[in-house]
Amino acid sequence: MKIIGLTGGIASGKSTVAKKLAQLGAYVIDADKVAHMIIEPYKPAWYDIVEEFGEEVLNADKTVNRERLGKIVFNNPDLLQKLNNITHPRIMEFFKEEIQRLKAEKSDSVIVLEVPLLYETHMDRICDEVWVVWVDYETQIERLCRRDKISVEDAVKRISAQMPLDEKARRAKVVIDNRHSLEETMAKTVKYFNEIVGDP
Repeated sequence: MKIIGLTGGIASGKSTVAKKLAQLGAYVIDADKVAHMIIEPYKPAWYDIVEEFGEEVLNADKTVNRERLGKIVFNNPDLLQKLNNITHPRIMEFFKEEIQRLKAEKSDSVIVLEVPLLYETHMDRICDEVWVVWVDYETQIERLCRRDKISVEDAVKRISAQMPLDEKARRAKVVIDNRHSLEETMAKTVKYFNEIVGDP
C-alpha cells in the first residue's frame, strides 16, 4: 500500500489531478468532502462551531453556511485557527480510520489524501510521499478570481491564509506544474502514477 498526500494552493488544480488519479485506480479521500461530512447538523464539530461562532453561521435548515463562516474566518487569523482546531483533528481521525480499513481490505491499493492544508495540519506525516500541484502566484490569483467570482483583494486574503505554494513545492517529492494545458497536466499525472505502481 502506498499513501500519497496530494496538496497545492487554492485554485492550483488539486481536484483535477485527484480525479485523474481516481480514474487510474487510486482510492482518493477528499479532505473538503470529509470536512462537509463532519460539520453536518448535530455532529460534535457542528456543536463546537455553533458554540464558537454563533447561530448566525447557520442556514435555516441548521446546516453550516460555509460561505458566511468563510468570510468571518478568512479576515481573522485567530478565528481561522479556532475553526481549524475544531475540524482538522476530526479529519485526521477519519483519514486514519479509512487507511486502516483499506489496509485490511485492499493491501495493494494506492491511497491519495487530497488535503489543501496538508503541511499546515501535519497530515504529511501519515503519507509515504507528497505531491504538490503548482502554479505561479499570478496564475493562482487569476484562476481563483475567475472560479469564485471574487475580487483580487479577496483572492489574496484566501491565498495568504495558506502556506506559500512555492514552499509546499520545495518540500514535496513530486511537483506537477499546472500552468499549461490540461493535456500536459494529465500526462504528467499518468507518468508519476505509473512510476508508483510500476507500469512502464
